[in-house]
Amino acid sequence: MLALFLGLAARAAHLSLWDPRAEARGDAQVLTALTLAPERGVVVDREGAELALTLDAPSVYAVPAEVRDAAATARSLAQALAVPAGPLLRRLREPRPFAFVARWVDADRAERVRRLALPGIGVLSEPRRTYPNRELAGTLLGFANIDGVGVRGVERLEDSWLRGRPRRVPVERDARGRLLVGPGLDPHAAAGGDVALTLDAALQAEAEAALGRAVEASGARGGCVVVLDPVQGDVLALAERPAFDPNRFRSIAYPRSRSRAFLDALEPGSTLKMFVVAAALEAGVLEPDDVIDLEGGVLRVPGKVIRDREPHDTLDVASVLRLSSNVGSVRIAQRLGARRHFEALRRFGFGAATGSGFPEESSGLLRSWRQWKPLDHATIAFGQGVNATPIQLAVATAALANGGVRVRPRLVNARREAGGTWEPVPVASGERVVSARTAAQLVAMLESAAGAEGTGRRAALAGVRVAGKTGTAQKLDAETGTYAPNRYLAWFAGMAPADAPRLVVVVALDEPAGEAHSGGAVAAPLFAGVAAAHLTRLGIATEPLLAETRVAGNGSRERERAAAHLKAQTTTRKKETAAPSVEAKPMASDEKQARPAPAPKAALALAAAPPPVIVQVGDRILLPDLRGLTEAEVRHVTEASALEVEFVGRGRVVAQEPEPGAILPRARPHLRLRFAPPGG
Repeated sequence: MLALFLGLAARAAHLSLWDPRAEARGDAQVLTALTLAPERGVVVDREGAELALTLDAPSVYAVPAEVRDAAATARSLAQALAVPAGPLLRRLREPRPFAFVARWVDADRAERVRRLALPGIGVLSEPRRTYPNRELAGTLLGFANIDGVGVRGVERLEDSWLRGRPRRVPVERDARGRLLVGPGLDPHAAAGGDVALTLDAALQAEAEAALGRAVEASGARGGCVVVLDPVQGDVLALAERPAFDPNRFRSIAYPRSRSRAFLDALEPGSTLKMFVVAAALEAGVLEPDDVIDLEGGVLRVPGKVIRDREPHDTLDVASVLRLSSNVGSVRIAQRLGARRHFEALRRFGFGAATGSGFPEESSGLLRSWRQWKPLDHATIAFGQGVNATPIQLAVATAALANGGVRVRPRLVNARREAGGTWEPVPVASGERVVSARTAAQLVAMLESAAGAEGTGRRAALAGVRVAGKTGTAQKLDAETGTYAPNRYLAWFAGMAPADAPRLVVVVALDEPAGEAHSGGAVAAPLFAGVAAAHLTRLGIATEPLLAETRVAGNGSRERERAAAHLKAQTTTRKKETAAPSVEAKPMASDEKQARPAPAPKAALALAAAPPPVIVQVGDRILLPDLRGLTEAEVRHVTEASALEVEFVGRGRVVAQEPEPGAILPRARPHLRLRFAPPGG
């Protein structure tokens, strides 16, 4: 027995150490070593809410060389997995050492496969990317494919950071020929780093809900909303319709998963007018009090006649923006010149990617000024012939809100290694594009554009000053190469509060249906809803003053009728006070004898002017025009209302905030009046 034992030991030593055939047989016991996708890091919003995470999911695999009856195995697997048998059979017959049969199956199907105990078939767990909020910020987040590689959006932008180290897992066979998956590496030890976005998930949800309502109400094909912090460039919300669920990336066409705000370059329409005015002010060829000759609202340039919807002979610069005059914008652009106009647009960021790093971000389209013909220069002044992405327009608007300094948009707020601590991502230094003085002048003008007489009046907020610009861009017809007569993009680009901007919001609606298709009719109310929600989140309680008439409830219509009545009353009073007159008409002789001597003209005019009235409709207070009144007269007008009036100075009212015609909530409404002595 001792001799036999020694002989077996010698043979075992020989097989283990010197016989290559025996070594190969031993290695054959380990059939293969799988390389599994690593566990990706977590993506959270700025408050730590999870937007993308990785969970373990069962997948069914095969080692074709170990499958005894491929046809019977395929039929059994097809029944357990509820899939056709044909593709499974082809996969089982492939000449490869390892193949996945079905990935990311549910637990019930995985258990059915385990119970079958089929030779050459096994189940293992691999990481699966999950987006718990489904469509929320889906186009911005993008997705990681089935192999754990970032393909779109933030997942691709931060792929090198989020992706961990691949895991190699041995697959062995036991004495009965069953496949056994070894433990491999700890999946968490090989996990990637985490990323915190600048996005606020709560605000994102508000923006997406508001956009969804606006798209439905206007009958638009889609739209987008971009919300920026103008100082740091943080993207606080980015909502898009149609939406995209990253969990379903395998069942959706690839183009549908794109972020239109970064990838789609569109004509910005009249929103571009604010930048030509800024450029002209900065270049010194225009002053804020200049009066522009509009030639009756008709301007002929070589190749085209440009007309205004509402013709005017002259307008000051603020009114060109307030009324969105095409002719006025062209006149200003002609003063500026093509080269300076082009260079200014480039400084504001048009014609180049914003520097966000977003994958495949479009640069838009801005041809060199050397290629501009007079007609090109004219149409670019009001937003035709140049293409910009919504994020480009938001960044350019933010430069005005930030005192003339353009900052790069930020998507990532902080990063941390697996198991480490958060490291903030530094804010990039900005680039000055216009002086602080020019930016302040533009913001003041844009306040009038969003005021009671402007095209953007539906963007107004209760108790908060708003500045912004509407735009309505005709869309090109790809078949004819001309502008379609009934297809539009409705824009609004604005900021709030205008006196110290905390937010820049750019909204766009694609092809709103019906007559109300302009930026002022459908995009401005969307701006108001989004801005109000965001400002409330920042501690500034406000709400939209006006709803869209054709989709508003009866209460909103009533408030709008009351506001229109108040506006007409205020306009009448201002006209009568500014230009007093007495209409002369023939009278009968007895009328002359019975009528008392006429009073002076000014006295008659003041007597005819109706006193201002505080109108209360439901839970709203409509402000009259109090300018020109004394402190005593103001107290008399406001004593029966719930207004909290702040008096600044002495004399007569020269300015009020909010402006005349504003609609305030009855809950602690605040009115600030500035007084000055006559001539002051």
